[in-house]
Amino acid sequence: MIFKPRFTITNSIASELTRIERARGFLEATRFSEAWLAEMQSRAFLLEAHHTTHIEGTQLSVSDSKKLLAGQELAHVDPNDAQELLNYRRAFDFVSQYLNDGGPITEGLVREIHKCLVADVRGGAADPGNYRSVQNYVVNSSTGETVYTPPPVHDLPILMQELVHWLNTAEEVHPVLLSGIAQFQLVHIHPFLDGNGRVSRLLSTLCLFRAGYDFKRLLTISEYYDRNRPAFYEAIQSVRANDMDLSHWLEYFVEGLATQLHEVKSHGESSIRKDSIVLGNGLSARQSIALSYVLTHGKMSIADFQGLCPDVARRSLQPDLQTLVTKHVFQAHGGSSATQYVLV
Repeated sequence: MIFKPRFTITNSIASELTRIERARGFLEATRFSEAWLAEMQSRAFLLEAHHTTHIEGTQLSVSDSKKLLAGQELAHVDPNDAQELLNYRRAFDFVSQYLNDGGPITEGLVREIHKCLVADVRGGAADPGNYRSVQNYVVNSSTGETVYTPPPVHDLPILMQELVHWLNTAEEVHPVLLSGIAQFQLVHIHPFLDGNGRVSRLLSTLCLFRAGYDFKRLLTISEYYDRNRPAFYEAIQSVRANDMDLSHWLEYFVEGLATQLHEVKSHGESSIRKDSIVLGNGLSARQSIALSYVLTHGKMSIADFQGLCPDVARRSLQPDLQTLVTKHVFQAHGGSSATQYVLV
């Protein structure tokens, strides 16, 4: 067997790759404040950890996920759900260290990622770090129908060997497309009893990062998949429905990447705009907080401002807003407590 993925670079794929390269260029060329970058990287990690596990069935809210990653213990959540989330952090840290070492992608690496992701979860039923020794199936959770039967056990070693060989030698393939192919093929082989989806998405991220496409670690691709899971599953199934032609899956993959990067770019542009306004008008820390809120939400009331600064009295916050109006940063609409503040 020789793994040789088949796909066509359609107009859609070419267009989305251009969008991705432009967003990458913007991020690489722009100097963001260290505080903003750290905050947004933390947010991106939270969302990726939450959504990649949520796709696989965990019932955590984003708020619960944030608290768990911060070290809080939550009595109302399923311990297995909590452990799967924390395992993602361990796996991501492992991948980050591997990137620093600069080694090739190996089967041992993939198996270690799996071990990190499913260790100490659901009684060890996923056999952490080991390829499956029995046939498994992908089943529609709503109907119970088998939607895909993965390759038999005896084919797994050669299939995985061919995949990692291709990942390390396919220099003619655009790194973004290689990342998408890696994600599909791992799921297609389905080498593990459980956790294949999470492994595939982290392997895809690893492929991007090692090729220099880390996007300052601000990307949350699993959020895109989780927003519309039927479209995600349909894109994966389209490969098998089209005689293993990956074109439609890659169209979906690059569209998702470009969409999420557009959101990152918008946040970045908003940060630059905010910094310019803050510096140009000599705004205080509280006024800067108000500005950030309005840039994100479009408007703000005094009650919103109080929510952002709960330890500050209302009578102290009102002069901050008035100063922003006087400096022609905000406009005030309405009267009394109903006043809404918007950007000039």
